[in-house]
Amino acid sequence: MTSSYTPETAAGAAMPGAPVPPQRGLSDDPSAGEDTRTLGAIVGDISADVSALMRQEVQLAKTELKQEASRLGKGAGMLGGAGFAGYMTALFLSLTLTFVLDIWLPLWAGALITAAVWGIAAAVLAMTGRKKLQEANPDLPETRQTLKEDVQWAKAQKN
Repeated sequence: MTSSYTPETAAGAAMPGAPVPPQRGLSDDPSAGEDTRTLGAIVGDISADVSALMRQEVQLAKTELKQEASRLGKGAGMLGGAGFAGYMTALFLSLTLTFVLDIWLPLWAGALITAAVWGIAAAVLAMTGRKKLQEANPDLPETRQTLKEDVQWAKAQKN
């Protein structure tokens, strides 16, 4: 008596805690003897099992990627919301500064001073960002060197 193990039932075996499927071609009766299948049948069974296992691994990877993408999307949305909240905070702090300056100066002067503070901040950030961009090296010298070494290694293996 042989078991009815198929590649489709292997899906359950790949999951943690799932029962181990019986081996193909072997009898449940220990006195039944050796496996009577041909070598071709055994190789075919192994090939089907490997194929099923690979499909399961791909499906698992897809599921995990969907879950991670969902988490990343939620996190990005929350960061976007935090950025907007930060913008609104800066806006209202600017208005507060303008009205505080209005105590000692005319309203237009307080608004002008607040705008000047933001202009200076923008100029400093722009200069710092420009400097960082100029310092960047898009040539990727280390990667280029390792790729050259890989090519040389491959040529040496060919010879």
